[in-house]
Amino acid sequence: MKRMIASAIKYASGDPAPVLLASGKGREAEQIVAIAKEAGITIVEDSALAAMLETGVKAGDYIPVWCWEAAAKVLAFVMKAEREGKH
Repeated sequence: MKRMIASAIKYASGDPAPVLLASGKGREAEQIVAIAKEAGITIVEDSALAAMLETGVKAGDYIPVWCWEAAAKVLAFVMKAEREGKH
């Protein structure tokens, strides 16, 4: 069975790049998802982006340039879902 992996990112207008809030595998990933669900945060499944962020990026860091395109797609999806009232 494949181990769950999850990352949480945020982007605020004016920031130079999105910031990694949390990342983890297994139980940590489950906690990240549970906290997001409890807070009503939109969850997007993107295992490739989560894997990229899980290796070499620490919580609180801006995500690296090579992740920007994938992160932008996720953030655009989230913004659209939130505008439409879908979580």
